[in-house]
This record gives sequence, C-alpha cells and structure tokens, in this order.
Amino acid sequence: MAKYGRSASKNVASAMRRKKKGTLKSGSGRAVKSRKQAIAIGLSEARERGAKVPSRKTSSRKSSGRKTSSRKSSARKSSARKSSRKGSRKTSGGRAAKKR
Repeated sequence: MAKYGRSASKNVASAMRRKKKGTLKSGSGRAVKSRKQAIAIGLSEARERGAKVPSRKTSSRKSSGRKTSSRKSSARKSSARKSSRKGSRKTSGGRAAKKR
C-alpha cells in the first residue's frame, strides 16, 4: 500500500515548479531555496486539501531534542566546574610566587 496519494505527489511537484520559478514562499514570506523545504511545503499543502499523506511525527522529535539539550547542558556545567577549579589553582599559585 502506498504511503502517499496521487494528489499529494501533484502538490509536491507543483511546489517544486514554484521553487524553480522563485515564486514559492515560506511562512515568513521569503523565497524558498531548499529542495527539502519545497517538498515539506508541498506535503503540508496536500494535508490541508485532504490528500493521503502520513501525519507528522512532531512529538517524538521534540522529546528527543529535549533529552539531548539537557545532556549537553549538564556536560557544559561539569566542564565549567573543572575549568574553574584549574583556574583557581593557577591564580593562587601565581599570587604566592609573586609575594615571595
């Protein structure tokens, strides 16, 4: 069974033609330059018209992004702690050397 209907492919083809002409606009009103963005716009237009198109998987993408960002932030915190400890050792050693 096909995932996409014929009308969906027609909408994507239309979006690709408009991209080549330079008349395809994104939500912000700027001209679309990316092929992937043109396909996404064509599919969203097909969804609006009721064509057979799989639904978006937004919830799984958002949740996976949050997990990685929290991991990155915790890694940044630990690296900041390490660097601050090293820095304090260097400055205290330098001060002691200047006093002597």
